[in-house]
Amino acid sequence: MRQRPSLLDCKPNLSEGQPVQRLTISLDDAMAEEIDAFMLKNGYSNRSEAMRDLVRDALVRSKSTGVTTRNCVAAVSYVYDYDGRDLALRLERAQHEHHDINISSMRTRLDHRHCMEVTLFRGPTERVRQISEKMIAEKGVRFGQINLVPIRSDASHHSHGDDGHHHHHDTPAL
Repeated sequence: MRQRPSLLDCKPNLSEGQPVQRLTISLDDAMAEEIDAFMLKNGYSNRSEAMRDLVRDALVRSKSTGVTTRNCVAAVSYVYDYDGRDLALRLERAQHEHHDINISSMRTRLDHRHCMEVTLFRGPTERVRQISEKMIAEKGVRFGQINLVPIRSDASHHSHGDDGHHHHHDTPAL
């Protein structure tokens, strides 16, 4: 059995300049090996980075304990049968009814009947979550996924350089 570094040996990634806390966890060998395989597959340089991303993802996906902010951005993806009982029309109508939070949508044909669609939303978190869940719950939609990212809006408007273009930033909350 090869010697694995402990979490205490891992140096935290401070590239974002955020303060960090060192946590120690106990895992069985099988789970530790799965984390090592995840690290190799995804190019992580240490366990701390891998664990931080795994925990962040779990917190965002968990409605009851996740970080919630007033606003979010979300990517909603799903596969559906294009010929299935006006499903394409219902999905398109849902996007039009919420045009104020719909950033963009892309559809690609997978075969003669099936399409994969990805829709991007930005807006109030609960509203984005509700419309996203409604879309993937439509009868005939398969492989529905919601990737919701809580954001904090920078209230200060500013410009970069001399172009005079004023804007604000939406920063991920985690």
